Amino acid sequence: MMNKIWLGLIVLGIVVGAINGKMEAVSASILQAAIDSVEILFKLIGPMAFWLGIMKIAEESGFTTLIARMIKPVMRRLFPEIPPEHPAMGAMIMNFSANILGLGNSSTPLGIQAMKELQTLNPQKKRATKAMLTFMVINTSSITLLPGTMIGLRVAAGSTEPTVIIGTTIFATVCSTVAALTVDRFCRLVIRD
Repeated sequence: MMNKIWLGLIVLGIVVGAINGKMEAVSASILQAAIDSVEILFKLIGPMAFWLGIMKIAEESGFTTLIARMIKPVMRRLFPEIPPEHPAMGAMIMNFSANILGLGNSSTPLGIQAMKELQTLNPQKKRATKAMLTFMVINTSSITLLPGTMIGLRVAAGSTEPTVIIGTTIFATVCSTVAALTVDRFCRLVIRD
């Protein structure tokens, strides 16, 4: 679906450029955007390697396990229908831990694994369970303590203070997660199976 949306936007831009007689500007913009994307990619390699290294150190030192232990009691309350020792719980905890550390790309495979494990508990395979919906809500809004990817992007863009966003990121992500969970719980009360 997203590919169709992007294709539509590109075609629309080219058509509008052609109608307005600005095809040279459209061509120049396309080429400049391609150059900019490659430059940003190369600038991101260093910071991303650094933050992924930090994540690996956190993993090896047991920091991610510590976060997982801190999250576990909350997870039991959020997902009472999931057995505490089920593989889905472990995958969700690791996904949330990666999101908390701001490593969205690293958390994606864990999120996919969590959904696969949650599907094993699903009696109606073509319909999402409440646990699946709650997981998606939390995963989408996710509290972030250390926005590693965004710090990397700010470094690549030449920011003199790339870490200045940490406080506002924590505040914004806490607010978004609280709002998302409030809506999720409200919908659980209002919408019955």
